[in-house]
Amino acid sequence: MGDNEIKITVKFCGRPIPITLSPDSTVLRLKNLLLPLTNVLPRGQKLIFKGKVLANEETLGVAGVTNGVKLMLIGTQGVHQGDGPILKEAQSPITSRKTDRVRDMKMVLVGKTSSERWKATGVIALAEHNLKAISDEVWDCSPFIRVLDIRTNSIQCVPDQIDGLTGLKKLLLDANDLSNDSISWVQLAKLKHLTVLSISRNCLNSLPGILGHLTALQHLDVSNNKLTTLPTEIGLLSKLEVLKANNNRISFLPESIGNCTSLIEIDLSSNLLSELPVTLENLHYLKALYLDNNALKSLPTTLFSKCVQLSTLELHNTEITMDALRQLEGWDDFDKRRRAKHQKQLDFRVMGSTEFDEGADKS
Repeated sequence: MGDNEIKITVKFCGRPIPITLSPDSTVLRLKNLLLPLTNVLPRGQKLIFKGKVLANEETLGVAGVTNGVKLMLIGTQGVHQGDGPILKEAQSPITSRKTDRVRDMKMVLVGKTSSERWKATGVIALAEHNLKAISDEVWDCSPFIRVLDIRTNSIQCVPDQIDGLTGLKKLLLDANDLSNDSISWVQLAKLKHLTVLSISRNCLNSLPGILGHLTALQHLDVSNNKLTTLPTEIGLLSKLEVLKANNNRISFLPESIGNCTSLIEIDLSSNLLSELPVTLENLHYLKALYLDNNALKSLPTTLFSKCVQLSTLELHNTEITMDALRQLEGWDDFDKRRRAKHQKQLDFRVMGSTEFDEGADKS
């Protein structure tokens, strides 16, 4: 701690958060420091000291905040990002003797009858089977399989044998116990025909650059993990049409995203983004962009004029204002496309009228 710094403690959701900063720092500066530690946007933070709510513009020194004091933070419901203000570990499914018997019966069926069915249909459907590992019978069917669905289990490993599924087009791994090191990415990246990869609701905090080898990929879902960024090599996925990376901790988006020129839909809502790369203007086929619950204050100035098919834009709980949007080149044409899409006044999440209300502040 420097000579001109103070150490304070902010209590939030029952836990202390130590912060060291200058007494000349503003309350808003403190809120920005708390953002990655709490997932609560500055606009949704209320800092209370001695029963008083501190104003953004005043400095800590003027507010009487000195070394060693404690402040209380209250987060406004809904004004958060990332995976929410309170993180809870996923609970293992509760099993009983009856559940165990059912699982054992399913395993018997897998061994005796399922293999032939899998080979005939090319589809392995093992979602919600209480599996902790991918069974050997799966690998025995390797050359015949087009779809592997093992969602909502307790699988902890995708082994090297995954490269044997040479004809695989869809791999669904959602809601398991997978971490970065438990997936054999080098072997998975050899699946040259893979068009759909879904790994949402796992424990990933990064994606490897080798992901860029999956050049046939059209749909990538890595939502509801703990990712802090996307690899630069994502720009190699020139056929990617749908990218779902919402509910992570992403604070940086690589400029190479602009090379994914086939993208139609991007969901980056509930992350820690404060800015977007200007290369988004290269996504001429982009139709839907979801950015709710981020710390964004502006959009790339050419987004509306270059992304000429964009008709859905969601900005709830960001710092972007209506005035700022109207000043962007191409706003009028975008507004016409949006109105045309919602001409029947469908209630599309935040759309309840013909006025633009996709989350932008009206101030």
